[in-house]
Amino acid sequence: MLILNLQGKKIGFCLTGSFCTFKTTIEQMKEIVKLGGEVLPIMSFNAYNINSKFGNAKQFIEEIENITGKKIICSIKDAEPIGPKKMTDIMIIAPCSGNTIGKLANGINDTPVLMAAKSHLRNENPLVIAISTNDALSRKCREHRKIV
Repeated sequence: MLILNLQGKKIGFCLTGSFCTFKTTIEQMKEIVKLGGEVLPIMSFNAYNINSKFGNAKQFIEEIENITGKKIICSIKDAEPIGPKKMTDIMIIAPCSGNTIGKLANGINDTPVLMAAKSHLRNENPLVIAISTNDALSRKCREHRKIV
């Protein structure tokens, strides 16, 4: 088992609208905090506002803020200073929805998560992306769309 030394590391942890993975993603956030990482939580507009069959947005928000001891960044304006103020050493987008990965690949930053990633990358620090999208990862989808 690999144990990372996260003591004192500032980790931006972004969640996007792949709601089915929130419970396991939040467990990973707990592990990072347990290992000494300082987690800065960031959520996309949809992740922050939508109740789904996988859980209530308000309950997820409360749980994340309790775990991290920080208020969630949920606006583009609040995400922009992440890079200039060197607020993160590492940034994780987990889950990263297909919508977010597509926009990230094309330089679109119209959500708090995308602005956070863009701002973070200004400092040439690592960005970890945990893709969570059924359509983009399935062989059947690629064949249907004639994508090789």
